[in-house]
Amino acid sequence: MSTTMTLRLEDSIKEQLEKLAQATNRTKSFLAAEAIKNYIDMNTWQINEIEEGIKRADNGDFANENEVEAVFNKWK
Repeated sequence: MSTTMTLRLEDSIKEQLEKLAQATNRTKSFLAAEAIKNYIDMNTWQINEIEEGIKRADNGDFANENEVEAVFNKWK
């Protein structure tokens, strides 16, 4: 099921969306809905990861100095 929502866009964003819609043979609505879905998915994932990290920190689950140093050395 879907619903209709109205939003305001800057003229330049609307023009870019129209060009992208033409180039991909998709509707502006489809592209906008996909962009909103991806934004929500990404931010929901990030918030969940932050909350999990806070929960671990509250439980005292920290990396020790040697573990942190090993990760830094791995990427040098």
